[in-house]
Amino acid sequence: MQPECFQICREDNVATLLRDAASATDIRVIGEAAHGTVRSIEPICIGHKIAVVPVAAGEAIVKYGFPIGEAIRPIAEGEWVHLHNCRSRYDAVSSELDLQTGARKETRYA
Repeated sequence: MQPECFQICREDNVATLLRDAASATDIRVIGEAAHGTVRSIEPICIGHKIAVVPVAAGEAIVKYGFPIGEAIRPIAEGEWVHLHNCRSRYDAVSSELDLQTGARKETRYA
């Protein structure tokens, strides 16, 4: 079954994966603003964002038609969009969460 991602608004430059996608996979973009498919350039897990267009360094990451972050380096179409290539526009702490778990870095697990 072809993986899908959901693009919420026409202005969004990212979409959210609805199932895991392997590298070099064509992902169908669905939603009112959908524009066809995007090819993943790396594995991306369900619930994470994929760039549906190239995003320049310093450019806003747009989801819900609203800027939620900023690219800290160029992001290619089909690339996983997460803490390694963008920073939050919400607050400083949310830009420094653990890449895999999303936990605050000062949190310790037993």
